[in-house]
Amino acid sequence: MTTKTDQELIGLLADTRATLRTERFSAAGARAKESNAPRKLRAVIARILTEQSRRFSESASRPEASGHVRNASAIVEESPRLATA
Repeated sequence: MTTKTDQELIGLLADTRATLRTERFSAAGARAKESNAPRKLRAVIARILTEQSRRFSESASRPEASGHVRNASAIVEESPRLATA
């Protein structure tokens, strides 16, 4: 999971959720071939969501890398009121 890009993780999450959904509804009518498949799919979904959460919290803890915090001098240069003071 750590080697995949964000877009690959999003695609894998959507595909795994769709597979789980079809597995769940196909099992309602007949006996499932592999009864452990839904559990495995939920585990994969949890791993993907955990990796996405880790990446999000990692980018939030480094605001300069994500562009959330700008240099104070850049803020002063952009603001005409602060530049003249």
